[in-house]
Amino acid sequence: MISKEKEELLKFYNQGLAAFKQRKWDDAINLFEMALKVVPGDGPSELYLERSREFRVSPPPEDWDGVTTMTTK
Repeated sequence: MISKEKEELLKFYNQGLAAFKQRKWDDAINLFEMALKVVPGDGPSELYLERSREFRVSPPPEDWDGVTTMTTK
């Protein structure tokens, strides 16, 4: 059984991920912030929040497929 907190986290995270993939950076930022209010320190939400903020300032190319390639170890 999943806790209410996890259920709420997943709702905001999944909505944020959908917004991220649609390049709706402000929506994604808001949704990941909401997820982090429910479960502070959630790693995936923190990661996508950071990427959304970066892409809002410097968007990926138009042919971007949603994949982020790591360039450093």
